[in-house]
Amino acid sequence: MGQSIAKTFISNFLGEAPRWYKAAIVFFLILNPILFKIAPFVAGWALIVEFIFTLALALKCYPLPAGGLLAIEAVVIGMTSVSVVYGEVKANLAVILLLMFMVAGIYFMKEGLLFLFTKILVAVRSKIAISFMFCFMGAFLSAFLDALTVTAVIISVAYGFYGIYHKYASSLGQQYSGNISDDSALSAESQKELEQFRGFLRNIMMHGAVGTALGGAMTLVGEPQNLLIGEKAGWHFADFFYNCLPVSLPVLIAGLALCCVLEITKICGYGKQLPPNVRKALVENVKGNSANMNRAMVARLIIQLLTGIFLIIALALHLAEIGLIGLTVIILLTSFNGVIKEHSFGDAFKEALPFTALLVVFFSIVAVIHDQHLFTPIIDVVLSIKGDKQLLVFFLANGVLSAISDNVFVATVYINEVHNAFLNNQFDREWFNKLAVAINMGTNIPSVATPNGQAAFLFLLTSSLAPLIRLSYMEMVKLALPYSVIMTLTGVLSTWFFL
Repeated sequence: MGQSIAKTFISNFLGEAPRWYKAAIVFFLILNPILFKIAPFVAGWALIVEFIFTLALALKCYPLPAGGLLAIEAVVIGMTSVSVVYGEVKANLAVILLLMFMVAGIYFMKEGLLFLFTKILVAVRSKIAISFMFCFMGAFLSAFLDALTVTAVIISVAYGFYGIYHKYASSLGQQYSGNISDDSALSAESQKELEQFRGFLRNIMMHGAVGTALGGAMTLVGEPQNLLIGEKAGWHFADFFYNCLPVSLPVLIAGLALCCVLEITKICGYGKQLPPNVRKALVENVKGNSANMNRAMVARLIIQLLTGIFLIIALALHLAEIGLIGLTVIILLTSFNGVIKEHSFGDAFKEALPFTALLVVFFSIVAVIHDQHLFTPIIDVVLSIKGDKQLLVFFLANGVLSAISDNVFVATVYINEVHNAFLNNQFDREWFNKLAVAINMGTNIPSVATPNGQAAFLFLLTSSLAPLIRLSYMEMVKLALPYSVIMTLTGVLSTWFFL
């Protein structure tokens, strides 16, 4: 009896994850306390690598259970403390509220978003034009809104596209179960089309996600760390835009141009076309919606349109914290569209809350970075460099660290160090402004190289859409590679020649 219970416990550990994955996590949990006793600094970096391992295999096992065990162990063995973790959570409360309420708010707008974007997708036949549109709109909206909000919109649209075709293809065999993750009802031909469609969706999702980084780097409200950098530099919206323009504009142009080049050359997995039958399904959906349009649907779309306009204005003017604006959106959309049952609200929060929990676990890893001073040697080297080379080193150092940890945390560390040096008269105001630009662009642009570099990318990786379109960690890295190389190179050259 005892032996069978023990086997059950072992079997239940991380559920259906592969045995080698379970063995790796157990090995990490045994290794970390030993390594921490011998070399705390090395143990801290080992923990970062282990956490990235859980992110990289998100399609095998959602990172929260395994990553959470690593974070708990880090607190227990003294790599960080509960108070420091709580401090990181408090410092990022605005991001947590954003995920809890804004993403749920977008859920209640999905009917209108799908209606609009399906019409656009049907009307525009060129894949290059579609890709450019997603990248440009991602950049434009992120310059005034928030990258996570824009990413949530793109995910909602792509999820809707996927659902339309899956239902259409499944219904051909009269076996549609209503579960869009179940491909068993599809014919061999439909499954082949679906694979091509998945590639198409991966392409436009990455174009849109990179667009959020391009636009997010340009303005004060584009990314959370931008507000902190602007506060330390004493910049308002126009000041931030003007100071960053010598670097942000060339990077934007390079990113948008590269979007078209990638679709033409079809390298790194790009150039996937929309299959004819998928277009047919989307066209039929548009025709069906138009034919079945009634006053109730028109009223819902009008409410969603007006709420969308309010959302853009409220975010652009920063009338309140983004999460509170999201809660307002939920209240407006549900109250005026007649959503009053408790169970009707549950699905809206399913997408964001697992990621919110994962983000808190991630803040625990950031707390270890803080307590073990893992970035201190790099920061000291960067600050010791003098002259024009310091700008390039700042840009690259911020980029590398942001790609493996969190760009908000990295920006906070660097801008505080630079601000203290400025207050101690180590350099003048003009040089401080240039360093602030290098920090901003460094944390925003090279960080697109990995999903853990930006919260919006990590949100995409762990969303319910990712497994449907087979968007794994390494697939995201592959798709982001040309963007990260060209945009980083453009940033380096712009920092050297124009800043």
